[in-house]
Amino acid sequence: MASSVNGLVNILESYRGRDKVVRTLCYGSQLAGGVLCQKASGRSELGKSLLVFSAQLSQCRTVLRLFDDLSMYAYSRDYGLGAKDEDSALRCMSVLNNLADQLYYPCEHLAWAADAKVISTQSGKWWTLSTALWGISLLLGIMRSLRAIVLFKRKLKQRERDRCVGSSEAPNGMENRQQLCSEVFSILSSMADFANAVNWMPPGFLWAGKFPDWLVGLLGTTSSLIGLYQMCAGGSGGSV
Repeated sequence: MASSVNGLVNILESYRGRDKVVRTLCYGSQLAGGVLCQKASGRSELGKSLLVFSAQLSQCRTVLRLFDDLSMYAYSRDYGLGAKDEDSALRCMSVLNNLADQLYYPCEHLAWAADAKVISTQSGKWWTLSTALWGISLLLGIMRSLRAIVLFKRKLKQRERDRCVGSSEAPNGMENRQQLCSEVFSILSSMADFANAVNWMPPGFLWAGKFPDWLVGLLGTTSSLIGLYQMCAGGSGGSV
């Protein structure tokens, strides 16, 4: 019990860990509130309160992301064009992914500032642009993970062939499974987030605006729990 509490405290003491916990609570509240409101035909006071709570947590995360630009720039700068020994397709997708993420933040900041009446402009176009950039980033992440799985399987086959011809190097089964699972989880998380990203686009675009609150909450909770698991397991899993 004490170790679990200490683990939660350690997560909450870091910015990324706290953001993932808040994100999980945000979508979890939307899921529960959406289910209660749907069952009671919108007359559930608890359900409405949970949806308001979810909206406030989402606003909290938006404000905190005002300070993420510099860390994203540092990450993109350090990555640059990728390592020369890395697969060229992976490098290209990673660079484009970083670019989409970098552009996402100022667009979201402008949308937030417009809603808060800090600047005089319409927020709708900036919310649409930021959501589109998030969706592009998620698609690139999915493609990157699929490419990584393909390369990973090729490497495993090559190692197996080398072992059959007498090479002393044997593949690490546990490490291999962990790497493969990490990429699969990343794909599932990004697909759930991408479904929500499309839902938040202007009406008329694919399934935009057609998801009920509980479905948005379910997809977001799924993605958030995967992100928490990956962080605790030492993986990556970053979601907006």
